[in-house]
Amino acid sequence: MFVRIAGFAHRRRWLALVLWVAVLAGVWVAASVAGDDYRNDVSMPGTESQAAADLLAEHGAGRAGDTLQIVLHDESGLQAPGVEQRVTAMLAEVAGLSRVDGVVSLYDDEAAISADGTIGYATVMLDTASDDMPTADTERILDTVQAAEGDGLQAELGGDAARLLAEAETGVGEMAGLVAAMVILVLMFGTFIAAGLPITIALFAVGSTVGIIVLASHIFTIASWTPPIMFLVGLGVGIDYALLIFARYRAELVRGVEPERATVTAMDAAGRSVFFAGCTVILALLGLTALGLGSIQGMALSVALTVLMTMLASLTLLPALLGIFGNRFARQFRARAEKRKAKGKNEDGERWRKLASAVQKRPLAALVLAAVLLGALAFPALSIRLGFNDAGNDPSDSTSRQAYDLLSDGFGPGFNGPLLVVTDGGDGSADDAAAAAAQALAQTEGVAATADPIPTPDGEAATVLVYPTTSPQDEETTELVGTLRDDVLPGLTADNGAEYLVGGATAASEDYAGKLADRMPLFILIVVGLAIVLLMAVFRSVLIPLKAAFLNLLSIGAALGAMKLVFQDGALGFEGGPIEAYVPVMIFAIVFGLSMDYEIFLISRMHEEWVRAGEKDPSRAIREGLAHTGGVITAAASIMIVIFAAFVLSPQRLLQQAGFAFAVAIFVDAVIIRCMVVPAAMQLLGRRAWWLPAPLARLLPKVELERS
Repeated sequence: MFVRIAGFAHRRRWLALVLWVAVLAGVWVAASVAGDDYRNDVSMPGTESQAAADLLAEHGAGRAGDTLQIVLHDESGLQAPGVEQRVTAMLAEVAGLSRVDGVVSLYDDEAAISADGTIGYATVMLDTASDDMPTADTERILDTVQAAEGDGLQAELGGDAARLLAEAETGVGEMAGLVAAMVILVLMFGTFIAAGLPITIALFAVGSTVGIIVLASHIFTIASWTPPIMFLVGLGVGIDYALLIFARYRAELVRGVEPERATVTAMDAAGRSVFFAGCTVILALLGLTALGLGSIQGMALSVALTVLMTMLASLTLLPALLGIFGNRFARQFRARAEKRKAKGKNEDGERWRKLASAVQKRPLAALVLAAVLLGALAFPALSIRLGFNDAGNDPSDSTSRQAYDLLSDGFGPGFNGPLLVVTDGGDGSADDAAAAAAQALAQTEGVAATADPIPTPDGEAATVLVYPTTSPQDEETTELVGTLRDDVLPGLTADNGAEYLVGGATAASEDYAGKLADRMPLFILIVVGLAIVLLMAVFRSVLIPLKAAFLNLLSIGAALGAMKLVFQDGALGFEGGPIEAYVPVMIFAIVFGLSMDYEIFLISRMHEEWVRAGEKDPSRAIREGLAHTGGVITAAASIMIVIFAAFVLSPQRLLQQAGFAFAVAIFVDAVIIRCMVVPAAMQLLGRRAWWLPAPLARLLPKVELERS
């Protein structure tokens, strides 16, 4: 199959290229016309915060639009005549802007001005959800607000829609990653055209998939943060797969093989590895659907489609491009090889062969050293705290962050993340039950204040806002949620029979993290189990898939541990806070699949050498396998690392955390595991590495990865 596909694409190269260009252009024309309909699904059936939200909606208190806060600060006092006049005029102008349903002035609510009178806030009611708020409309509100500044008055805009202004500044990480990848590829191949091929493959695959997802967002629930993740993974995987095939193609050309035959051989050998490596990534991503959480399911399917398109581009578009530039590459690569040979430089992987020999002499010592390093790096992952970022994690110069800090200074750190206690039923009215809750909660340790009860439109339920003494992301706030649910509110229920539910954004964040933690074991079992079965069929072995699964888990643990130190503990100058709840499961699925890529590339070459030697010398198979793949794996990993690490430059904390963790995981996998642990483990296993019980051998399909 791979030979036929490669041969057809090579012979009909212009047809294949035109078809891909047509797909890319057609998809984006349709996507531009339709526009996107991204929406975040954070519903959590079975959790208390979701039950609270459902109860409010049932009683007519569901809110179609969100709010913004206009936060004001003036050392002379906000109620000074000149200041109040300017602020009032500004609020009236904001009330007349598009997407604004109304404005509640700070001068109409005594609680909206701090005790010292220097900080206050007005509430802007929007006619739409924050995620659907056009950036241009939010910017218009911000410009109107900040036009009132001067003479000591500071005006900032807070709220989810305001936070999106900072997040809109994307593209820096993607561009930096592409430039760094191009530099590595030029150094590797010595020509810009050859270096551009893997990047071209990645851009075609990712571009087509993002266009498809834009269209699919009208039918399926796809979160707004999904396309950057698709670009992050697709760019790395696309360059990775194309590079591994192209490296085999170059080796064939240097041996003197004609370009068409070199293309077919590369696709028949490395193309098989790419196909099965891609399948492992897709299986791992599809395992995320077992979590049953809408936004994660949409992301998993979108990224799985990206990997699938990347595989198709590597197996069809790449042979076509090799056909177009084949003769040029043959001249360039052979000339370069001759020059290196004349200078006495060796290109047959002698350094990797020496490294493998050194590891084989002391395999146990290499394993112990690697285990200590990875264990130390993975240990902090045991204390990861999941949650969601808020405006307190935004860049310090953003208006949303400055609004957050002002509100914390004026009203206390808990003001930015109040808990919402919903009251339903009881022996008396909902208002009486809510008033009892407000009184009891105000006396609870960890509660700074409670607001007056607010009845729902039908009067059958009521809500009480509870302001903690600590910030929304503080561990003490998490403990307070548990205290209210487990200790305080059950006692009130016993007294008056009312039902109390703790909801709101802060409680929902804790519930979401808990839901993910509860479902993680099933997800891990599915992903690891499917990968082991696939590798058993590929390598005809029991111990190699088990070893691979264990080592992949170790590299994931190291990545999570490093991420915890940097983003939760605040190392390297980053703002400390909980790890985004989406990130660990996303890292597990994607890194597990990507780690299997290198496992397949390395072990398949070792297996090829093992079979070629008549299954007599496992030590030589290990050395030769690393010698032939070590350089390519390292180059591919280097490109992935710089692409992933570049996303740390993104203004979105989720992308920062994901990019950093991916970079660490790939570094650990390519440098420590593939260069030290795998050769050492394979040396200790010896012939037993290729053992497969006869009954299992009959059940599993036989799959050939490499054909020489």
